Amino acid sequence: MASATIKIFLVHGDPKRLRTAEISNWTGKAVAGPRTEFDTLLLREESASSGIYFLTGNDPDTGQLAVYVGEAESIRDRVRSHLEKDFWNHIVFFTSKDENLTKSHIRYLEGRLIEQIKAAGRAIIKNNQGSGSRLPESDREDMEIFLEKIHQLLPALSVEVLVPLSSHPEVKSEQELLFCEIHGLRATGHLTPNGIVVLAGSQAVLEERTSAQQYPWVLNARRRLIEEGTWMPSDGHYAFVRDAEFSSPSAAAAVIHGGTANGRTAWKNKHGRTLKELETT
Repeated sequence: MASATIKIFLVHGDPKRLRTAEISNWTGKAVAGPRTEFDTLLLREESASSGIYFLTGNDPDTGQLAVYVGEAESIRDRVRSHLEKDFWNHIVFFTSKDENLTKSHIRYLEGRLIEQIKAAGRAIIKNNQGSGSRLPESDREDMEIFLEKIHQLLPALSVEVLVPLSSHPEVKSEQELLFCEIHGLRATGHLTPNGIVVLAGSQAVLEERTSAQQYPWVLNARRRLIEEGTWMPSDGHYAFVRDAEFSSPSAAAAVIHGGTANGRTAWKNKHGRTLKELETT
């Protein structure tokens, strides 16, 4: 992505409440806020325009991040119909300040965004299907630029549904592979801006330590990996069948070890240097 200057305006001075976001030299604009400010958000002039919107929250059955992506010629009129949906607690919508988003444009954006959220693998999509739309080549290129700006603004507004679970390492500290070993088993991963990704093919112990009973989050995290199909039993251990992101090296190490662990010493590079040593040099 190209570098960008983002301007976020806190309408009430609170970063968790109503916000607007813009990127320099771009005609688009984002408006975001919690469900508790739904009515106030829809009183804004931008909500009368056509655009694309995201409703985010947690799936009540799995606890996993969930999102509904929609398009509307009038954001204000369309999103009111979603009040019956219980899962969402936050809304973000994107419009164009020069009002040049047509029905075909926003349908194209909706279809592409649903594809990209599925590919990222971070959230459950609540849509039954996306509409999509065919566009002339020039319009398609314009909308791909619009998509890039959405990718840049959404994480800045605390919505990470488009961020891949295993994003390509960008900086040196993310590019170095790290290894976590226990009882002859080995897991491989690399750091990310959100924590650490454990790569597919990694191994973890099958049985939890007795001490794990004192820390239910470890047991819950391991159980969730089974329910999501992220790992499965294989020849006396768990094998990761796809990449999995954890909020910290210690969280990943604890799941791999079957009990609490210090990720700063459990993860080492190929030369045997711990993550703690690597961070102090």
